Amino acid sequence: MLGSTHGTFTTGLRARVDACGESPRTAVHGRAAAPGDRDVSGRALYAEVPDLDRFFRPRSVAVVGASDAEGRPRTGITRQLLAWAERVGAELVPVHPTRTTVFGLDCVPSVRDIPGPVDLAVLLVADPLPVIEELGEAKVRFAVAFASGFAEAGAAGAAAQERLAEAVRRTGVRLLGPNTNLNAFERFRDDLEGPAVALITQSGHQGRPVFTLQELGVRLSHWAPTGNEADLETADFVSYFASLPEVGAIAAYVEGLKDGRSFLLAADRAAREGVPVVAVKVGRTETGARTAASHTGKLTGADRVVDAAMRQFGVIRVDGLDQLQDTATLLARARRPLADGVVVYSISGGTGAHFADLATAAGLSLPTLPQAKQDELHQWIPEYLSVANPVDNGGHPVGDWRGRKIIDAILADPSVGVLICPITGPFPPMSDRLAQDLVEAAEATDKLVCVVWGSPVGTEDAYRTTLLGSSRVATFRTFGNCIGAVRAYLDHHRFTADYRSPFDEAPRTPSPSFRKAQALMRPGQRLSEHAAKQLLRAYGIRVPREQLVTSAAAAVRAAGLVGYPVVMKASGAQLAHKTELGLVKVGLTSASQVRDAYRDLTDIARYEQIDLDGILVCQMVGRGVEMVVGVTRDELFGPTVTVGLGGVLVEVLNDTAVRVPPFGEREARSMLDELRGRALLDGVRGAPPADVDALVEVVLRVQRMALELDGDLAELDINPLMVLPRGQGAVALDALAVCR
Repeated sequence: MLGSTHGTFTTGLRARVDACGESPRTAVHGRAAAPGDRDVSGRALYAEVPDLDRFFRPRSVAVVGASDAEGRPRTGITRQLLAWAERVGAELVPVHPTRTTVFGLDCVPSVRDIPGPVDLAVLLVADPLPVIEELGEAKVRFAVAFASGFAEAGAAGAAAQERLAEAVRRTGVRLLGPNTNLNAFERFRDDLEGPAVALITQSGHQGRPVFTLQELGVRLSHWAPTGNEADLETADFVSYFASLPEVGAIAAYVEGLKDGRSFLLAADRAAREGVPVVAVKVGRTETGARTAASHTGKLTGADRVVDAAMRQFGVIRVDGLDQLQDTATLLARARRPLADGVVVYSISGGTGAHFADLATAAGLSLPTLPQAKQDELHQWIPEYLSVANPVDNGGHPVGDWRGRKIIDAILADPSVGVLICPITGPFPPMSDRLAQDLVEAAEATDKLVCVVWGSPVGTEDAYRTTLLGSSRVATFRTFGNCIGAVRAYLDHHRFTADYRSPFDEAPRTPSPSFRKAQALMRPGQRLSEHAAKQLLRAYGIRVPREQLVTSAAAAVRAAGLVGYPVVMKASGAQLAHKTELGLVKVGLTSASQVRDAYRDLTDIARYEQIDLDGILVCQMVGRGVEMVVGVTRDELFGPTVTVGLGGVLVEVLNDTAVRVPPFGEREARSMLDELRGRALLDGVRGAPPADVDALVEVVLRVQRMALELDGDLAELDINPLMVLPRGQGAVALDALAVCR
């Protein structure tokens, strides 16, 4: 494929996996490269990981605006902060210009008057801006601003937030908020064991369901309510949490991303560490995006690009808060899968069939158990019941040891990595014994055991005590959440097992093509087809033999040189859709046809009042699969690369896949696999297979162009890119380029 100029982005930093399947973390604030590393577009290649230890576990806390006056909102907040400071072992200093004591503690008039260093300042004032300057002078490391009325409140608020952000940059204080809350200072249970879920939310209320998982025995380690993200953002907390050994998964509720590249660098760090990130990202619809913007004052980003970028870097996107809870919990607790096969174990044939349908439709693999295994199961299950998968036991044994034998036998099969038992309703004592056997089997295996407890009541002892009392059984309340979480679990481990960071081998210096391409740029203008194809040539993308002519005689000479048959097209910067205007003539085989075509094309252009730079006389390329490859700019992520089915119906088909650079060859191929029309490239109805390797090479070369010309190129559209039969390459038959 491509040489070093275009890069296929190979091995990057990988977390080592020991015999138990655990991934040791790199140092919390370690880096893979120097802070100044940038790609060829000038973007950062590595995430800065803020040292947030003293934010979550400060030695000293200043509460600016502290109060103990009854009936005041600040009083309740001060009381909660006092309790939190005591739990984390921090000294709390009230700050108030007129009070001498607050809740019996000596009060100082200003942060400047606090003796000794301060790790964290909590600002209970309406305007935090003046206080930031004081914090900078006092060398305070972190601050939290609860005040609202900033970017979420319109243009004036956005300007006020920018002034706040500028003060933070100038003073070096790291700020959480504004428009945030007290979630970081909640009471976390310290009696729960095992890997924890770390929580990040831009809306405090939306994180509450995840936080209350502690009541079901799920350990939570941190909660970062990021608010408007004037400084500290979701990406900062993802990077930090991914480096903490106690964090098994990160759950995030995201309304808008502050910066696309920062988020991807954080997701990349999590992927390197093997830490799953599960996120609800609002903005799938225009209404949702508009509401999110009014709430947090940030860009939500084109959702299709956001979705692709998250998948590209292993972020598991879910839609509901219930899915966020269930998926994050499973991923935090479950060990690395030993196999991809899923077996459904059910006391009802109907339940098993229903669950199997849903699981298979979701992409889970339900392998047929080997005949020897089925014969083994039939020792304890009647012969008339199917045990191929799903395994129908007809009623879990209650009075003896057979139930546990069945479960252990299923888990012993090497093709099985996950056992799922849907229990649609309690049926004591059978369901009680079944739950107990499942828990005991889960404690004795490294494989994942899942239970769906379908009772709407949820007060049964088998559920509340037996199942929820075990951290080795993943318990769900719905089929859909179980299936989604298991798929995310298997996908995550497949993704991280051979993850190679694309940032490690992203291009850092311009290629020889860059200078040639820059000379073709016309700021603020659209290039003609002829100029756009010169741009493609500069990056080694094949175009037809062609000549630009300005007379009928020259057209005839050009046709002779190009070789009949030829295609003739009008070429001009204003032309975007030539076919609709009749400005393309195909299959011309003689000099007289070329002369007539030249006259027709120039007459149409004159009638339509279109300025031309000439007429293109082009080689006629053989038939293949028409594709489109393009570049557009996203407000959050910068340049993006798109590939899909092309031709005149490209807008109607809308069969495209998108990625955010940098990415390598594997990702380019996965783009093709996402297309509904992927089979066309493999050859259908007698057509030969297309040259997929050549198509992938074009995608990677276009990516290089997008990165190097990021400051110059606003849009590129190669349509159609004719992908010829295997071994014959791909040819850009038409191209449109718009300069920034």
